[in-house]
Amino acid sequence: MLFFALLALSKGGRISQATALNPSAAIVGAGAIGAWIGDALDRAGWAVSMLARGPTLVALRSDGLIVERGGEARHSRPRAGSPRELGIHDYVFLTVKAQALPELAPCLSPLIGPATVVISGTNGIPWWFFHDFGGVLANQSLQSVDPGQSQERTFPRKRILGSVVHASARVLAPAHVQVVAADRLILGEPTGEATDRVRAVVNGLRAGGVNAEVSAQIRHDVWAKLWGNMNMNPLSALTRSGTSKMLADPEVRELCVRMMEEMQACARRLDLQSSMTPAERIAVTHRLGDFRTSMLADLEAGRPLELAPQLGAVAEIALRLDVPAPFVRSILGLTRLLSA
Repeated sequence: MLFFALLALSKGGRISQATALNPSAAIVGAGAIGAWIGDALDRAGWAVSMLARGPTLVALRSDGLIVERGGEARHSRPRAGSPRELGIHDYVFLTVKAQALPELAPCLSPLIGPATVVISGTNGIPWWFFHDFGGVLANQSLQSVDPGQSQERTFPRKRILGSVVHASARVLAPAHVQVVAADRLILGEPTGEATDRVRAVVNGLRAGGVNAEVSAQIRHDVWAKLWGNMNMNPLSALTRSGTSKMLADPEVRELCVRMMEEMQACARRLDLQSSMTPAERIAVTHRLGDFRTSMLADLEAGRPLELAPQLGAVAEIALRLDVPAPFVRSILGLTRLLSA
């Protein structure tokens, strides 16, 4: 699900001092989550822009953005266009699928100026995850996440925030989105500091009705979400089943546990352990009821699967750490064939 771009605009594409008081935001990827974020920031008084193309661009320019949330359908009129049309901004908060970023990243250079902050919210392991991380994988780039290191070259290393989205939304039509459920949106500096820039984004989202919070351990939050998704997503695509049906099958449930144990072994090497056991985490998923994962939705819609940054990244990390991961690698291979 995600990568936002919150971008402050001013005359001539320059960033003015006034943006600190009246920030603007552009969203790279005008899909379900991007629309949710854009609507929230518009509610908060930010000037919102959206990077879009095709039918979505046409709809945004003609009818604006429609977001249904809590029984309310709200209209807004964000700017819409290409990176060159939108120009340099203060914040880049991206909502495209993670597998699209390696090719897309160089095209986003017109958005990035000397003070631009990039906020990543993609599913899976982001390109910056091991920046200044320490340990055996310190400053390493994952081939499954950033082949060719286009993201590393495009996005400024010292001006990155991480985010994790816990929400469900769906596109009803181009530029028309329904928020199904919204729990929270977590943002944090990789260093763990509560900086002015992360507080500014969190405060803007809160003012727009999003339950946003600052995290002191954003890497742990990214890892924890992936730990719960790296089995459910590919297995749902392989079986064409919702989560309740999968977890009701004892063999499939056992496979989920084994995959999580392999990722947990990597977590111990990286000091990213969870206090929960795999069985306890699966019980949380089970209590959420029967739902269809984003990977299954992509499969049924004929879209590319968000496989490499999720399960592919786990398999690559395990390989680099010399951690055996036969279950992860087997499901990765099967899902890769399905995607092809």
